[in-house]
Amino acid sequence: MPAYNAAATLERTYRDLPSDVVDRVIVVDDGSSDSTADLARALGIETLEHSQNKGYGANQKSCYRRALEGDEEIIVMLHPDYQYSPKLLPALAFMVASGEYDVALGSRIIGKGALEGGMPFYKYVANRVLTLIENLFLDHKLSEYHTGYRAFRRQVLEELPLEENSDDFLFDNQILVQIIRAGYRVGEISCPTRYFPEASSIGFWRSTRYGIGVMLASFQGWLHRLGLATPKFLDAEGRRLKVRESPTEHRAPEPDGRTAAEGEQQ
Repeated sequence: MPAYNAAATLERTYRDLPSDVVDRVIVVDDGSSDSTADLARALGIETLEHSQNKGYGANQKSCYRRALEGDEEIIVMLHPDYQYSPKLLPALAFMVASGEYDVALGSRIIGKGALEGGMPFYKYVANRVLTLIENLFLDHKLSEYHTGYRAFRRQVLEELPLEENSDDFLFDNQILVQIIRAGYRVGEISCPTRYFPEASSIGFWRSTRYGIGVMLASFQGWLHRLGLATPKFLDAEGRRLKVRESPTEHRAPEPDGRTAAEGEQQ
């Protein structure tokens, strides 16, 4: 879990994780001003701390580096703000463990859950418009590109040039552009969402800046698809995550979808 000021919701998220499926839980605290890190340790969670806030993208990079130091073959990012249902983690992970997909996304848009769950109307509209633009530019078809609930085959995180991505919220979009352009298979499941005072959210102006960045990244993906340009974050020779050698041998995914779990609130 990538976390920022998540003390109010971390325990609820952690308690709802299916312990019979999850092998490791990792929290990276991104310079929180509350007791997120102390609470994570008290719960017995593997915890890392950034001495200062580095940004949501930088937090995810730290999460994935630590996760890849283990031998788990499926890595899940889950925000610890209790906005997404941890109980769906087995279904999400099994989409990857089945061998049918390399990446699985928990979509708030499939079904009627987003607005009923309290997503602000302007965010819903922005989500739909941006997703339409991205699908057109990338010649793909996803219901949304902005979910904070994602499962990856470890090979995806090892091979993509993730160090070239933004350290801010745009990371979420850039990694999906990378995944699509690299030809990895992406699946989705419907995931209810909850918006409440303690849940993470970014304001209107940061959302606007994010939206502009999303359109730029999608346009760059389109240029790359046409063979007209290769931005750094889509360069196959770009910087990958530097991960320490795992002390144990990697194993193939288990049929029951056992996995390592992560998440962040920003």
